[in-house]
Amino acid sequence: MRSFPHGDEVVADWQAEPYQEAFPGMLSGGITGTVLDCHCNWTAAYHLMKRLGLDHPPCTVTADYTIKLLRPTPTDQPIHLVARVVEATDDRAIVEGELIAHDKVTATCRGTFVAVKPGHPAYHRW
Repeated sequence: MRSFPHGDEVVADWQAEPYQEAFPGMLSGGITGTVLDCHCNWTAAYHLMKRLGLDHPPCTVTADYTIKLLRPTPTDQPIHLVARVVEATDDRAIVEGELIAHDKVTATCRGTFVAVKPGHPAYHRW
């Protein structure tokens, strides 16, 4: 999945594979959470990079996140993701995101993503 800045948001389009389905034609809830976590994490990293004037995004990790599954997510066409930072300091960002299929929001996410420094076990592991 590749995420791109678009105004105050970060967007991505992603096509699920059959092995990511809970049952034929519908995305697994676990994959839904993983995709939103990943997209929102990149949104935080991009925001912190711009905020701090860095030439590359800082290494960020998920401190917490909550997923709301609103309806089944069909997998027969690309899934659209949108995320935005709603609050930030120099080392963390709270991000809200949506997963959209067939022009309907099927899941939402709110999470806190924190920039980590050398010595942290996740530092530049992605």
